[in-house]
Amino acid sequence: MRQIIAMGGGGFSMEPENLLLDKYILAQVKNNLPKICFIPTASGDQTNYIERFYKAFKTLPCQPSHLSLFEPEFINLESYVLEQDIIYVGGGNTRNMLILWKEWGLDNALKKAYEKGVILAGLSAGSICWFEEGLTDPLNAPLYKLDCLGLLKGSNCPHYDGENKRKPSYHQSILAGNIKEGYAVDDGVALHFINETLSASVSSRPRAKAYFVKCVDSEIKETEVSTNFLGR
Repeated sequence: MRQIIAMGGGGFSMEPENLLLDKYILAQVKNNLPKICFIPTASGDQTNYIERFYKAFKTLPCQPSHLSLFEPEFINLESYVLEQDIIYVGGGNTRNMLILWKEWGLDNALKKAYEKGVILAGLSAGSICWFEEGLTDPLNAPLYKLDCLGLLKGSNCPHYDGENKRKPSYHQSILAGNIKEGYAVDDGVALHFINETLSASVSSRPRAKAYFVKCVDSEIKETEVSTNFLGR
């Protein structure tokens, strides 16, 4: 079974006192102590980010580790990735992350892990990367389309309610035919795909939503995805 859990935002990165999404990710593994590996490439392996990951996940039933491409400690990259139960990708600069992954061969290792049944998860850049295309935001510049790994069809726009320029930019890009139709996801929402099909949408915030966005007769149509609040 192939699984991807793509978060618009949230988890320990954005809600350190609310780990509902992180707990949901761990719960998808039958092992009582799943191996979860954090990949912080998009942040440039920011030390504080890595520390926050360990602070959160050491309170949960799992075996946390992280994979650095800036200060690598692995002997064989592919073997290290394939021995994990969960790969959890952090946020940051999606374009830089994908370039580094390709240079190291991590993109191919992740694809092999996915086929093997390792759960792929992440937020923001760690959500965009699994789709065919994503909407990325370079510093002080307009958002633009980015080609990604293509494990999931269509496009992805995280932080749909959390960053003012996301929604209008995503709409404009779809209307202009510059990006494929796809999923827009609020902060605090995770889309759970099983075998490339959306299986569930869950949230850590009561009013957070996700939408499938497409162009119909030269107009944007948003279809709300039924989302289960995990706090109930």
